[in-house]
Amino acid sequence: MTVALEGLIGKLPRYGRLIGIDLGTKTIGLALSDVERRIASPLETLKRGKFTRDAAEIARIVTRFDVAAIVVGLPLNMDGSAGPRAQSTQSFMRNLEGVIACPIVGWDERLSTMAVTRTLLEADASRARRGQLVDKLAASYILQGAIDRLNLLEDARTQEADQAADQAADQATNVDGEDPDRE
Repeated sequence: MTVALEGLIGKLPRYGRLIGIDLGTKTIGLALSDVERRIASPLETLKRGKFTRDAAEIARIVTRFDVAAIVVGLPLNMDGSAGPRAQSTQSFMRNLEGVIACPIVGWDERLSTMAVTRTLLEADASRARRGQLVDKLAASYILQGAIDRLNLLEDARTQEADQAADQAADQATNVDGEDPDRE
């Protein structure tokens, strides 16, 4: 099922990995989070083929690592609109829903490949080495952005719940200013 990132809150198990996908025209970059969803690490790069084969390979990896949700980089235009590549990615996501039974989230990936390429250039990586790394590093970059946002949303939700509990405790204090739960 395709959901917004906010829709994952409350649906994910306490511990469970996320997988990030950077869907290119020739390759698919994959990244994997740790079980606490704090850090994204590059995993591998798949050569694109027919959808059935690509989906089966992704499903195998999802099962192998017990993935709780999938984050797919959505290549939006700079103005935020969905061009042909974003529409193709959304179609891939919809088709993937029929193969994999975990939530699938689209995440804005604008400039992710450019940021990763710049980092590799600064590290003086050769053209061949950049070609080997860029897709899985872009997937990691995309996944880390989604993880950071998800953790911010979960922290805000926890803080709101704590504030509500504090207010309820304050209201439970009796008229004499004593806490009825204290002995």
